[in-house]
Amino acid sequence: MTDDDAPLTDDPRLAAGLEHLQRAAREMIAASRALLDVAEELVEDPKAAAGVVDLLGSLADRRGPVPSGADEDDDDPDPPVQRIPVS
Repeated sequence: MTDDDAPLTDDPRLAAGLEHLQRAAREMIAASRALLDVAEELVEDPKAAAGVVDLLGSLADRRGPVPSGADEDDDDPDPPVQRIPVS
């Protein structure tokens, strides 16, 4: 068997990459479970949902008002959306 015929799993870079992907997938699964636990608690206890809404509202209040004219940019000659005709 030549080096070209060797299985891809013999490549240490591939093995390391696969390990990182598996670790990331496990972290995503754990985060999803935690989010579902919180969602279930909010469904079961409406008072908890009200507390979360109050918390989010207080965080929004701390941010302060958006300065007027912050989104206006008259110096930009290009429109925000470019239409491309397709024939």
